[in-house]
Amino acid sequence: MARTVSRSRAGDHRNICLRRQVNPDVAATGVAEDGQGTEMAFEIGIMTFGEVTENPVTGELSSPRRRVRETIEQAELADEVGLDVFGVGEHHRSDFVGSAPTILLAAAAERTRNIRLTSSVTVLGSEDPVRVWEQFATIDLLSAGRAEIIAGRGSYTESFPLFGYDLRDYAELFREKLDLLLEIREQNPLTWRGRFRAPLVEADIAPRADGATIPIWVGVGGSPASAVSTGRLGLPMALALLLGPMTHHRQTVDLYREAAAAAGHDPAALPISINAHGYVGRTSRQARDVMYPYFAKGMLDNNHQRGAGFRLSRPAFDAQSTPGAGLLVGSPPEMIDKLLAYHELYGLDRALIQMGFGGMPQKDHLDAIERLGTEVAPVVRREIAARSGRAA
Repeated sequence: MARTVSRSRAGDHRNICLRRQVNPDVAATGVAEDGQGTEMAFEIGIMTFGEVTENPVTGELSSPRRRVRETIEQAELADEVGLDVFGVGEHHRSDFVGSAPTILLAAAAERTRNIRLTSSVTVLGSEDPVRVWEQFATIDLLSAGRAEIIAGRGSYTESFPLFGYDLRDYAELFREKLDLLLEIREQNPLTWRGRFRAPLVEADIAPRADGATIPIWVGVGGSPASAVSTGRLGLPMALALLLGPMTHHRQTVDLYREAAAAAGHDPAALPISINAHGYVGRTSRQARDVMYPYFAKGMLDNNHQRGAGFRLSRPAFDAQSTPGAGLLVGSPPEMIDKLLAYHELYGLDRALIQMGFGGMPQKDHLDAIERLGTEVAPVVRREIAARSGRAA
């Protein structure tokens, strides 16, 4: 696909669409509160783990340096074609380049103007919340208010022994550290005491956010307890769906909203996102033909069930690409239909698509980003805005 998007890098940031503003293209339509004093229309973005995976077609193994540069190029193009969010996952293994996602997001901040920059996810249980805040607040300053955090427990657990944490404390670590991160966001200086970290006494934690706040989402893989605790806290929920039916998270969403309401939060004001794998091709067949070998390779080599090896056959992959299944793969019209179906099913405010999993060549990856931004996202936003207007 020929690139028609401007590559200019003007330094004037006066027109940045800040977190606390409404996208002018969808102003006054389809707008929801995000539970943290901000407004947002339906958002579409991409995320990456930055896998270093052997190409199943050519046998080539990309270098970490190349993958890092490609990650920033993906963010740059996503911004240029009008996507809303760019996320980088955190993994601490040699087959990923995302062990320090905040550094990649800071680099992306300097090459982008409008797109929001988020972790996907920050494995908070093995992080120091003070350092997490400092890093994301710095990204927020670099990007003029575009930083976000998706905090999660993490399905990849290699960071826990790496940083000296006991996996037996997995759940308790996350709860305590999320509490501290939220306290840091709300108060400075801060006095705090917990079990897993040295106490803070009138601690000055800086810098602060560029504006009023930094949105903090909680990544949930389907655990009912995680959905309930997130709802009680009144935080946005980022749902992860790897494989399975599109309806997989119906109970999760119901529990989240019920818990939010019971805790005194307005469930309608709390955003929910779906984070799923996908690819936008020229046609339905071309999309599946391009995505399958890399996705299958990624599931075999990079999946967290190390040693077991998850082998995904082509028929099984095609079944996961049907209208009722979770993968977001197909032609632009198919992608539009499935995103609208996701929105209708869960009342979503955001969709983050992980494209390129398994070491897909950069050209194919960029082609899909461009189609998502120019052919899919505008139609989805207009249709959701129109539906919201009719409902109102």
